Amino acid sequence: MTLLPEERQQVILDELNRYGKIQVMNLAKSLAVTPETIRRDLDQLEQQRMLKRVYGGAIPYHLPKREPHFEKKQAIQQAAKTKIGQIAAELLSDGDTIALDVGTTTLELARAIKGLNQLTIVTNSLPAAALLNELLEANQFNGQVIMLGGLTHPAQQSVAGAFTCELLSRFHFDKAFISCGGITADGFTDYDMEETLCSTMMVQRSEQVYVLADTSKIGQTQFSRICGWPDVSAVVCDQPMPDEWLSSGIQTTWISEHPLRRDFTC
Repeated sequence: MTLLPEERQQVILDELNRYGKIQVMNLAKSLAVTPETIRRDLDQLEQQRMLKRVYGGAIPYHLPKREPHFEKKQAIQQAAKTKIGQIAAELLSDGDTIALDVGTTTLELARAIKGLNQLTIVTNSLPAAALLNELLEANQFNGQVIMLGGLTHPAQQSVAGAFTCELLSRFHFDKAFISCGGITADGFTDYDMEETLCSTMMVQRSEQVYVLADTSKIGQTQFSRICGWPDVSAVVCDQPMPDEWLSSGIQTTWISEHPLRRDFTC
């Protein structure tokens, strides 16, 4: 049965309210219409300030200025975060010393680590440290996990602050895996200033830097800047780089598939 535009747009809003983000292609398939029809619907809803268009879909119009609690974030874009974590795990090698940032996407990277030897992981993520210790005990990989000290942030299950940055300044990493709250053509940002300072320190102390981010972060700018594009070796995402960025002069690898099969620079 063909829905009227008003009925179709109500379905779109219901899906957005349920999942927090919607994709054009998924909606076109489920509603049996063309992607162009969905894009017109999204344009009309954006004009009414019912949602905000982002690359490939839409998000709620009223974006939270405060970062959602860790448990709530885990349920958002879970399939995409799992994919990103699995791709990022393929970038690890035996003997690596890595910095692992806080966040639900970097936690999926920790979950995907297996079969590696002599891996040293330094993190300020409480859930990542706990999970990695379980994986060590289960012989999923071998090495050591170093939990950074500092001020705990219960809402994000993290450790941050001046003491954490001081500890990070004493390390040198082969690779850093960083989370963020927003990516634009100007660089990478996040919500919390203290956590951002730790992320920036990880970037500065690492030979290679990988930002892990799902598409809901694209086009968003948060309060505190982490770094710019020249500081990043690659972005690992669940979707390709937005077309409008391809001609913007960004010289950073963007990985959206298994890195041994597809890895391109924009």
